Amino acid sequence: MAEKPQLSFWQIWNMCFGFLGIQFGFALQNANVSRIFQTLGASMDDIPILWVAAPLTGLLVQPLIGYLSDRTWTRLGRRRPYFLMGAVLASLALLAFPNVPTLWIAAGMLWVLDASINVSMEPFRAFVGDQLLPAQRPSGYAMQSFFIGVGSVVASLLPYILERCGVANTAPAGQVPDTVRYAFYAGGAVMLGAIGWTVLRTREYPPEAIAGWDTAPLLQPRTGNAALLRALALAAVSAGALLAAVVESRALDKALYILAGLLAGFGLAFLVRTFLRADNAFTRILDDVRDMPPAMAQLAVVQFFSWFALFSMWIYTTAAVTELHFGSTDPASAAYNSGANWVGVLFAAYNGFAALAAIAIPWMVRRFGLRGSHLLNALLGGLGLLSIGWIRDPHWLLLSMLGVGFAWASILSLPYAMLSDAVPAAKMGTYMGIFNFFIVIPQLVAASLLGFLLKTLLGGHPIHALTIGGISLIVGGACVLLVRLPAPRTAA
Repeated sequence: MAEKPQLSFWQIWNMCFGFLGIQFGFALQNANVSRIFQTLGASMDDIPILWVAAPLTGLLVQPLIGYLSDRTWTRLGRRRPYFLMGAVLASLALLAFPNVPTLWIAAGMLWVLDASINVSMEPFRAFVGDQLLPAQRPSGYAMQSFFIGVGSVVASLLPYILERCGVANTAPAGQVPDTVRYAFYAGGAVMLGAIGWTVLRTREYPPEAIAGWDTAPLLQPRTGNAALLRALALAAVSAGALLAAVVESRALDKALYILAGLLAGFGLAFLVRTFLRADNAFTRILDDVRDMPPAMAQLAVVQFFSWFALFSMWIYTTAAVTELHFGSTDPASAAYNSGANWVGVLFAAYNGFAALAAIAIPWMVRRFGLRGSHLLNALLGGLGLLSIGWIRDPHWLLLSMLGVGFAWASILSLPYAMLSDAVPAAKMGTYMGIFNFFIVIPQLVAASLLGFLLKTLLGGHPIHALTIGGISLIVGGACVLLVRLPAPRTAA
């Protein structure tokens, strides 16, 4: 079979353009959902558990969509049907979200929005692995990071820009300001339009062609470890049950139930698998988790610390900056809303810096390699988060965001480039979905622990969550040195 074609710059541009829309919706969610929750009456202690919807939907949706897309071939291709379906659903959710009347409906709408975004997002990761040569994959994932940065800049700035254009930035108690509502409406249109561009302007190779070009090492099934797997699963279920009992008996922070449920849920899933003989999506996904390549398991540690840091930033930056730099904890006050809008500017800034970093990342990879480049960028990001607690002038927080931007661009590209070289083409979607476990699990751990730690050990000041995040990001960068990338095999 002929060698897989090398794609041009504009072909890579078109195949990644849809991420502009995905990240537009994702950035609106990250920058404004805590604000919406507080506006509808949520306390600071409740925010982490309300955010659980976002990572939990990704935990369930992405592996399933990856598994299904690996087995799909239609007139639209393999991945593009899922791009389009997710875009339509997410656009409708963005239109509805800022008009929800109560907190519990807002929490449910976050589930719908995040699930829809995940339906589109997961196949995009596999799409790059499908379409590009291994040597072009860092550039492809960096291009995705570029569009993520650009989309996030505009989305994060929208409430700030709308306020400058005369749109009301305050509202009666319990109502979302017009600046946020109109930003979400724009997000729905941008998401549908950007993904529509990728669907219409790209083609996909059929599965048999992709299989012929595959150079990833063959997987080695670990079917002989059923007894060990069952013992580990029972231990996880027992640990989850014990933690839940301790939380109940000592009236600890209810968010710790998330961690208990996570332990018990994973343990129960694998325990059930050891007794099943059926061949279906559930058993195959769990078997692929069991048989994941060594490089993927090593990257999982990097992802854990990186995404723990990011989740702490997303849920606590608004509260930290409004309290520390604007002197307000009242969501109805002008000072709080000015601070919340400045956080939107800061989020736009780190995404803008990420777009610039994405241009530099292919050069960094050629100069320092995949691992060295990711280590450098993670160090910059960790120092950026730590500096938020040291800086007092909120304008200088833009410097903090410079480091965060480099880390964000790297997290969104280089681990995926390393992973795509290590997994077989026939399971690219499944393993990209499973890789999302190592994005979701740290976010659930953060949602479980950060509120408890702040309330019991750190004086209730949200800036300390950002300090923990900065340290975690540096640790994640150091762990990339443990990743051992496999040598490619000869294509079929």
